Amino acid sequence: MPVTSADTTTRSVADSTRHVVEEFLAARIAGDVERLVALFADDVDWMLAENPVVPWIRPRSTGAECAAQFTELAAHTVAEDSRASVDTFLVDGTDAVLMGHLSGTVHATGKSFEGPFALRLTVEGGRITRHHLYENSVSIAEACTLS
Repeated sequence: MPVTSADTTTRSVADSTRHVVEEFLAARIAGDVERLVALFADDVDWMLAENPVVPWIRPRSTGAECAAQFTELAAHTVAEDSRASVDTFLVDGTDAVLMGHLSGTVHATGKSFEGPFALRLTVEGGRITRHHLYENSVSIAEACTLS
């Protein structure tokens, strides 16, 4: 079957999405907040279940606020204990879904958290416009609670 221009366009959009998400992951691993700010759009559809006992989880909507979440997470957790692994990386046009496992320890309590995660990102115009993270919020809240 011959390749059509629609196939090529779809593939190039997916390739662009994959590239931006790979850049996002590299910047995240490096702790490069400036690069993260550049990768996020000016306005971002940010979703992470609100959790009042977790200091780094709060509503965000600008690229700078979204990038700051990674700095805030690092400030409240023990770097040596922080782990995230990605075992699935799916791309469909402008959307990417990452699934894996994360764990860490909260400085203030010394308690650990862990669990699976799924992250949905949308890339438009070379920047991340959607960041929806689904994670084990109960485990994280328990790790942030002093009781």
